Amino acid sequence: MLHIVLHHPEIPHNAGAAGRLAVATGSRLHLIRPLGFSLDEKHLRRTGLDYWKHVDLQLWDSLEDLRATAAPTANFRLLSTKATRSIWSPSTPWADGDYLVFGSETRGLPESMLLEHPDEALRIPMPGIHARSLNLSTAVAIVLYEALHNISPSP
Repeated sequence: MLHIVLHHPEIPHNAGAAGRLAVATGSRLHLIRPLGFSLDEKHLRRTGLDYWKHVDLQLWDSLEDLRATAAPTANFRLLSTKATRSIWSPSTPWADGDYLVFGSETRGLPESMLLEHPDEALRIPMPGIHARSLNLSTAVAIVLYEALHNISPSP
């Protein structure tokens, strides 16, 4: 099972879309407080549609709390436009049980987190010269399916 982690998400639509992705892929969704919305907000439910009741959801007060409960062999993948290593890098061995950690829509992951764990930082290649970043739920989908493809390639 893969783990989708949203660190301080601000927009309910993105959390709802990530929840829907979690249901579609058999992944677990972790939300790290503070959240910029209520979990019963109508936009969250609307985006997740009737999937939301099936989301394997866990709430945390900090990423450190989540890390403390993860298996010692679990890989944490910190997704950031500031990372230098690509998700397509041959030195990125995807594994079942990986935690895919995404930052908030307006700030991304804290720079201190990236400095503390530089070997965990990955970026989505964006060859377009005018884009600074991707929508959060789009980024989750790209990385989640890249990981799934590498863990168990389809026939």
